[in-house]
Amino acid sequence: MRVLFLLLLIGCAPMAHASCRMDAPVRLADVGPVTLAYQDVGDPRNPALLLLMGLGGQLTDWPASLLAELCEQGYRLIRFDNRDSGLTTWRTPPETPWLTYNLLRYRLGLSVHAPYALQDMAGDALGLMDRLGIERFHVLGASLGGMVAQHLAVMAPSRVDSLTLLMSSSGADDLPPPQEGLRTLMTSRDLPSREEAIERQVALLAALGSPRYPAEQLELRRAVERSFERAYRPDGIERQILAVLADGNREPMLATLRPPVEVIHGTDDPLLPVEHGIRLAESIPGARLTLIDGLAHRYQSAFRQPLLNAILANLQRSATQGGLAHANGDRVQTGG
Repeated sequence: MRVLFLLLLIGCAPMAHASCRMDAPVRLADVGPVTLAYQDVGDPRNPALLLLMGLGGQLTDWPASLLAELCEQGYRLIRFDNRDSGLTTWRTPPETPWLTYNLLRYRLGLSVHAPYALQDMAGDALGLMDRLGIERFHVLGASLGGMVAQHLAVMAPSRVDSLTLLMSSSGADDLPPPQEGLRTLMTSRDLPSREEAIERQVALLAALGSPRYPAEQLELRRAVERSFERAYRPDGIERQILAVLADGNREPMLATLRPPVEVIHGTDDPLLPVEHGIRLAESIPGARLTLIDGLAHRYQSAFRQPLLNAILANLQRSATQGGLAHANGDRVQTGG
């Protein structure tokens, strides 16, 4: 009997690791006006962690080593391509308003016309969890994904066990703007060739990285080429930008958030300077703030451990607090 028990343990061990493979098949789910491309990784009996990617990002842009560790720590990972990115498709594509004109209106304090709202993107995420039959889940949102996650947590507070906001913002009007030149790199989409588009994206990723860890240009170029081979959606990026601009200040809404909330921000973020993270944490009752020294606005392996530590800490706080808000926020600064 003892030998049989040991054989069963040995036989089951590889299955646990196999369930955390990041090359799990990409599936499709019809949700509202879009067909979402998504990936479901990990044991379906484990607590679910919904991952919301940033502007123009694809589900494949999440760092595989970070996700593998989260999965091996006992979480089921759900990641998907947002509307207007990756392999997610429209049944009827919306029109794209003139981005330059709307950027001017935004700078003048006028209303911005967007073909959809961040609330719609949050509705996509909720619809996917409905399709998967997942009632309660944790949420990790990066950049734009963090903004969408804020709306999701307000729309379905009883379903969100914890909220982790990475490199994100409250959208307040008086926060510092991106560093000079970044806005041009992000909004100039009228490039005449694929090669020029790749070069522009490589330059953008290099600018979004930490100056303490200069990027290897060849490595960045290979990553961009892989991304372009999977999907290239310049019109979609413009529509996502418009949705962010039209959303405005979320601080009054953020005051209603109740799940355990962790705000993670880099001290060297050039797109959303560190004041965005500090203000975001201050806007949410009981939110915990972790500032990572040197982190910018792009994942780099040098920051893997502090990122992982902060994410897991919030997930584990939720388990001990039953999804209820903690009374007092904390502020932590950690090195890369």
